[in-house]
Amino acid sequence: MGGLFAVGAAGHALATPAKSAPGAERSVLALARDLLAQNASRIAKTDMAAIVNFAVPSWKPRFHLVDMNNGRVSSYLVSHGRGSDPGHTGWLKSFSNKIGSNASSDGVYRTGETYFGKHGRSMRLAGLDPDNSNAEARAIVIHAAWYVSDQMITEHGKLGRSEGCFALSDAALGGVLDRLGPGRMIYAGKF
Repeated sequence: MGGLFAVGAAGHALATPAKSAPGAERSVLALARDLLAQNASRIAKTDMAAIVNFAVPSWKPRFHLVDMNNGRVSSYLVSHGRGSDPGHTGWLKSFSNKIGSNASSDGVYRTGETYFGKHGRSMRLAGLDPDNSNAEARAIVIHAAWYVSDQMITEHGKLGRSEGCFALSDAALGGVLDRLGPGRMIYAGKF
């Protein structure tokens, strides 16, 4: 799916929702439908889902919010964990579920409640697979971060890295959390 998303004048991905190409939208929508069907007993709400494609570099939108009712896909920049990219290349190299790894984990997550923490408004996540079962113990959440912005891409060619959390831009966070809400699915992987 790389290269299918809107880019800014400098050739960098936009932090605001990018309109994905029709084929990419269909692919993300189809994946979301399949995963929701496979996880019907674990995911209560199926009207909205998020799909994160870590096969795409950090300078492109890869957090896809999917409205299952109308098939619309909104795409956003999202960081990956520093332990998944030790050389800070902008590409996720590996996943880890290990406590202290500072890496991103793959698999299906269920969204929880929002709260206010050290990164401001954030959303708790429960890892539902063996590959992300330590999400709560590792405090893997969705939050905003200063290092997720068009300016970071312009200055450094890539986003900064989290400690395994799904860090979005300040501009994107509120809308994503409001639309996603608790009890919904996030899937993270490389596809």
